Amino acid sequence: MTHLTRRLRTEIVLVIALTFGVSGIRALLQLTDALLDPRPLDQQQMTIYQSLSHIPWIDLGLQLASAATLFLYGALALFLLAGEVRLRRPGVRDLGWGLGLAAAIGIPGLAFYATAVHLGLSRQVIPTALEHPWTEIPVLLIWSLANAFGEEVVVVMYLLTRLRQLGWGLPAALAASSVLRGSYHLYQGISAGFGNILMGLLYGWFYWRTGRIWPLVIAHFIIDAVAFVGYTAIGGDLSWLGF
Repeated sequence: MTHLTRRLRTEIVLVIALTFGVSGIRALLQLTDALLDPRPLDQQQMTIYQSLSHIPWIDLGLQLASAATLFLYGALALFLLAGEVRLRRPGVRDLGWGLGLAAAIGIPGLAFYATAVHLGLSRQVIPTALEHPWTEIPVLLIWSLANAFGEEVVVVMYLLTRLRQLGWGLPAALAASSVLRGSYHLYQGISAGFGNILMGLLYGWFYWRTGRIWPLVIAHFIIDAVAFVGYTAIGGDLSWLGF
């Protein structure tokens, strides 16, 4: 094993552990806790975004500080990859691909989630319970962008690039990336883990073949923004999903 190989392996472990690895362990523990709860999964609720303070401007500051962590994850990954990959500027073609990927994942994903809840494989996910109306939409959009940028740059761009440099083939690299993505979504339920693994396989394959990350960021942003802002727009009424 060469010095470069050892360095890359150590770097991957540190970066993944620092960013989404610990989140995966935390999500697994949260899922275990939910499964040990006497109530079935489909009778449990979990809220993704909640207010962190009853004072609006303090809550806004705390939300922005938390979202900034995800942007910094992505920035760290880009710094480590500087000079090794070409980060093209997003263009119209990226937007078109992003819209297509969002539709390919978002529409079946909603049906998959509703089915999973009815089958008792997922908790009822409440996208937001933010208390301050005048900051709610901007905060949700910022969180959507932070999730999209941080996850796609680290879990897809960074990890697949490094694994390719270590000589990993496409199947093994896709498996590692998609399982990592699925792990830190397990807090929502078993189905969320599997659903995100499928999403990771598609997104990873797209990046491996094209080398373009912006369509994935755009698609992820659209999916999250529609889910979070859409939930707010309908007043939190999920009865049309059968809940």
